[in-house]
Amino acid sequence: MNNFRALWWIALAFTLFMLWTEWTHFLAQKANGANPVATQSAVIGDAVPTASSSATDVPQAKVVTAQATAEGVPNAEARIPSVARITVKTDVINAEFDTKGADLRFMSLNDYAVSLDDESPFTLLSDKTPYLFMVQSGFAGQAGSVPTHHDVYTAAANNYVLAEGAKELRVPFVWEKAGVRVEKTYVFTRGSHIVGLETKITNNGADVWQASPYQQLVRNSYDPSSSFWLPTYTGGALYDDVNKFDKIDFDDMDKQPISRDAVGGWLGMMQHYFIAAIIPNKTESMHYYSKALDTDRHALGLVAPTLAVGAGASATTSVQLYAGPKLQGLMQELAPGLELTVDYGILAFLAQPMFWLLEHLNALVEPVSGLWSWGWAIILVTMLLKAAFYKLSEAGYKSMANLRKLTPRLQHLKDNYSHDKMLFQQKMMELYKTEKINPLGGCLPILVQIPVFLALYWVLLEAVELRMTPFMWLEDLSHYDPFFILPVLMGISMVIQQKLNPPPTDPMQEKVMKFLPYIFTVFFLFIPSGLVLYWVVNNTLSIAQQWYITRQIEAQEKPPAHHHG
Repeated sequence: MNNFRALWWIALAFTLFMLWTEWTHFLAQKANGANPVATQSAVIGDAVPTASSSATDVPQAKVVTAQATAEGVPNAEARIPSVARITVKTDVINAEFDTKGADLRFMSLNDYAVSLDDESPFTLLSDKTPYLFMVQSGFAGQAGSVPTHHDVYTAAANNYVLAEGAKELRVPFVWEKAGVRVEKTYVFTRGSHIVGLETKITNNGADVWQASPYQQLVRNSYDPSSSFWLPTYTGGALYDDVNKFDKIDFDDMDKQPISRDAVGGWLGMMQHYFIAAIIPNKTESMHYYSKALDTDRHALGLVAPTLAVGAGASATTSVQLYAGPKLQGLMQELAPGLELTVDYGILAFLAQPMFWLLEHLNALVEPVSGLWSWGWAIILVTMLLKAAFYKLSEAGYKSMANLRKLTPRLQHLKDNYSHDKMLFQQKMMELYKTEKINPLGGCLPILVQIPVFLALYWVLLEAVELRMTPFMWLEDLSHYDPFFILPVLMGISMVIQQKLNPPPTDPMQEKVMKFLPYIFTVFFLFIPSGLVLYWVVNNTLSIAQQWYITRQIEAQEKPPAHHHG
């Protein structure tokens, strides 16, 4: 047996498992997106909202209910019920609020297009089915005396636009009742996807006013950017200093709703390349919760400490909302642990420094290569990794080269002992022992490299920087090769690698091995081209190294040439 054969079996098993997982996930996503009525099986609030709404999707001030019940009657409206829309436009954001709850109902990103074929701004938040993703806020307290996200606010204007040269745009909403005035002000900043939410409570009543501010993200599991070929995560995430980074998928919310207290921290709903996250005051103790609102609508939110505003007094509270791309450097600046939403999984400790290297190589070659810089950075990273593991790979290739020399003798044993497999195995092991060859000698070096290369795989899969980035004939490194040149080259490289390896002694295994390059070629047809570029370069370098080592070993076996005078 040669060590690379074992590696191919592992890779095949991993590929088949990933195909099956993503196929079932894809079918579920398709089912969710195909039935808008089922997706909107519970409307948020009544068709005509009232100030005394007691909806079950409003958290309690101290204890959050474990399970919310569906409210309202299913209807076929294309949008969650609303009162009036307020539009906001900055240089990087198009947003829509609803006066019902002063909810953030829609957001598209001007600096990120939907795709190469659709240059319209990418939609991250929406209250239209089948894709629901909204930001809600309000106060938990005595029903009727505090505004929830079901209560109606007033706005000074219907449209807000960031003025030319202005750095900031403030969008206020006001709710008043019984001498209490609540003013929510959303603060937009030029060039930023960060939105501040400042809430001021002014109590002109005779009694103390008490309530707990809350914010929550509400969305369903449908992700328009998800596909069968991209095994990326869509769901919730929480972070605090005690529990650290914790992914909370929608199934988790159904089975065991979150209910925890923590100082500071943050919560978010993430998908491939993009995230919406709520970042509260880092010094206050927050109560984090999740709710399954219906079969496919979930809330992930937080309740801040109770505010007690005396008669004639006022109080202010604030949080930050980030809605935009998962840029690792920016995430690190915003909040501790937020960079972990660039989802490298258990290999984050390897992937993060690898992305740092990729980013710096991109900056190094960008002045020369321009828009192609990320493609060249991928090639350079692959070359550096190959150089770093040269000695480890050398052991594996030497083992294969030595096994290759034994191919005629192994075939002879096979011909003589094919009727008795146990005896054949015994004779084969005796031959290895006599020739001092360990058929598994290169396995450990190869296994050591696997986590590193898998980490690079996830880096390339998660990097939003590669989205719609061209390289040579490739228009988008995050999209598949439109001409399938790279997948074909990868398949050819696998065939060449097999030719350099000793053939399997088992006929069935030999047939399977011959099919592997074709299976992987088909699988890689619709994989992001940046990933395939990495595999092609890596395989090409492996072939060169394997050929060089094999040639060296074969040269050592040749008898010296005799010269006749």
